[in-house]
This record gives sequence, C-alpha cells and structure tokens, in this order.
Amino acid sequence: MLSKKAKYALKALLFLSKNTDRGVVLIAEISETEGIPKKFLEQILLELKKQGILQSKRGKEGGYFLGKPANEIGIGQVVRIIDGPLAPIPCVSKMAYRRCDECIDEKTCEIRNLFLQVRDATIEILDKTSLSDLEQKNIL
Repeated sequence: MLSKKAKYALKALLFLSKNTDRGVVLIAEISETEGIPKKFLEQILLELKKQGILQSKRGKEGGYFLGKPANEIGIGQVVRIIDGPLAPIPCVSKMAYRRCDECIDEKTCEIRNLFLQVRDATIEILDKTSLSDLEQKNIL
C-alpha cells in the first residue's frame, strides 16, 4: 500500500512539475495548495533533495524546484525513496529479500508465485511512468 508520505511526495512533485516555468516554489504554497502539513512536507522535500530529485534555493526568494526534467523522474524511483521496496511481501523483494519463516519450499509456494507476478506488474507500471507522464495523464 502506498503510504501517505509517498502520496504527498508525488502530489508535491506534480505541483512543482506543473509550475516549472515559475522556477522556485515556496513550501508554504505547496502545503496550502495540496493540503499537506507543512512540517511533514519539509521532511519529504528534504528527503527528495538528498536523492537529487529536487533542488532548493535558500533565502528570501528561496524554495524548491525539480532537480531534473519531469520525464526523467520515475514514479517507481520516488516511491522507493519514500516507502522502500515495491514488493508486497519480503520473499519476493529484490532489494530487501527475506525468506518467510514458515515457508517449506519457495519454488512451489503458490502465495509467493502470485506475489511475484504482483511485484513484477507493479514494477513494470511504476518504473515506466515518469512524473511527466503522470502530469499529462499518459498512463498505460
């Protein structure tokens, strides 16, 4: 499930993408327009800045702006930064694999096999969708 933090991150990035022509955007404006608590938004934007998704300018005319073009910012990348691995269960994770304690045989586990398909479909969609696609509603 997508966390509220990841949803807020995507909403903030979409807002910045739609306002790229303005350059720097104040946190307060994003917070107010998108209905995101300001303190929570500050943490999210800082995390995205550390990963190169955003850049910021300090001072009176300061704020945030996209660190790279919207078509180069993948939705899967953003969700991983905020929420971690995309896998719905640990035994199908590529980044945080952990065998289930109760599992007798992973190769024949019907649950694992189903969730491998879920993971692959999720990755396929999120990694092929950019912020630009999302903004232009060019999804699937």
